[in-house]
Amino acid sequence: MMQDDLSRQALQARLAEPRTWDVVVIGGGSTGLGCAVDAAARGYSTLLLEAQDFAKGTSSRATKLIHGGVRYLAQGRLPLVREALAERALLLANAPHLVQRQRFVVPAYHWHEKPLLGIGLTLYDLLAGAHGVGRSRLLDAARTVAALPTVNPRGLRGGIAYWDARFDDARLAVALMRTLFDLGGLALNHAPVRGLLLDQGKVVGVRVGDAESGAERRIAARVVINATGVWADSVRRWERPHAAALLRPSQGVHLVVGRHFLPGDDALLVPRTRDGRVLFAIPWQGRVLLGTTDTPRPDLPLEPAPLAGEVDFILETAARYLLQPPTRADVLSVFVGLRPLIGAGDASPTRSLSREHMIEVSPGGLVSITGGKWTTYRRMGADAVDTARSVAGLPVRAEATAALRLHGATAGPCADPYGSERAQVDDLPGAGRPVLDGLALSEAEVRFAARCELAREVEDVLARRNRALFCDAALAAAAAPRVAELLAGELGRDAAWVAAQVAAFRTLAAGYLPDS
Repeated sequence: MMQDDLSRQALQARLAEPRTWDVVVIGGGSTGLGCAVDAAARGYSTLLLEAQDFAKGTSSRATKLIHGGVRYLAQGRLPLVREALAERALLLANAPHLVQRQRFVVPAYHWHEKPLLGIGLTLYDLLAGAHGVGRSRLLDAARTVAALPTVNPRGLRGGIAYWDARFDDARLAVALMRTLFDLGGLALNHAPVRGLLLDQGKVVGVRVGDAESGAERRIAARVVINATGVWADSVRRWERPHAAALLRPSQGVHLVVGRHFLPGDDALLVPRTRDGRVLFAIPWQGRVLLGTTDTPRPDLPLEPAPLAGEVDFILETAARYLLQPPTRADVLSVFVGLRPLIGAGDASPTRSLSREHMIEVSPGGLVSITGGKWTTYRRMGADAVDTARSVAGLPVRAEATAALRLHGATAGPCADPYGSERAQVDDLPGAGRPVLDGLALSEAEVRFAARCELAREVEDVLARRNRALFCDAALAAAAAPRVAELLAGELGRDAAWVAAQVAAFRTLAAGYLPDS
């Protein structure tokens, strides 16, 4: 069922109502959306504000895995792995249209690797317990090649297969946003928070702008949650300019190549590259995702680019494990995500820093949640709202999201990201008519993005409502003119807006090409 009026005018009218919100969340990534959904599910009046678009930053640039963390298992962080495996099971149940089981195969080239991997992944299964999604098993060389037809067979001694899950990160963010509306909350994108409201040293609200009109409003809140990911330290310093940093961000680079480099349904995992990182090759969106790096990043650009050597590192590592090694010419898209790792002042390599989350309450009552990862977003939201409830003196209500099925959820696994809303999408004009040949995006889906998913710009559609930019940057750039025309018709924009949107998106897409 489609929701009530989600037009910009209607949402701004709700925002303008004179009221004090129980909870205001700054940040529309996985953590902010998790906080907002949790708060609304408890019955607290909840507003979420996002400066750009939902999942514009880190939360649309993940490795597309919902997982316990084989790497964290090797580091001995068993409680983190156990918690993540439990959350994996909940996501498979509550968002079956966006999260699916995925089998991984780890090839073994040295005599000691199979027994060591077997022991480690048996422990992984045991930690999952009742939340397991499939048992690991040892494979001989022939079965390893059958699972990974393009794996390098030279010196191959076999492998081990285990199960995790993959997902569409940006579409999951959209589903969470829609779920927030289902629960009576309000979310607004392209609404940058510009500062905190203070009364006698206490945080009592925010100043929020409108990126489209330039207008600014003062929003009252009983408690404000700072869930801005790698930018959390900047928001903390609105209240305390000299607050010590909590974060030590790093970046992860991902490459997307054609499906022929890894045909079949299984993913490939290299648990330890020559510098101690993990390499994945994952079937995703009809292509193959290769990643990832883990490199410290002192600056925080909205559109981070690969640092020197990162693309070559992934290609060179993949070349050691694939019969047909991909080259830069084969790369369809490069995307980079910034990770909000906790560890300012820690000289350890960023790959060794914890992916656990932490919550800080400032002297003025600002609740900041930092760290974590997509898999544990729900647990992070619950912990943050528990803290926020205490700060604000809100009625005590237990978290209610463990069994909350997200917007669009189907009865069972479903390969369609629209899930139960597919029929409503296809009722719109342009169903079955692709925006561009070769692109899995219909004109009806663009209309739906504008009417029901708060898409306001070409990038919102081609990067996050649909994943074209991440799958094939050149194809996405070619689709931009038609998408802009369709959006203009839905949003009441003129030809000058269309031209500006196309130019801006083509500039953006050029940065997703490997030799930009």
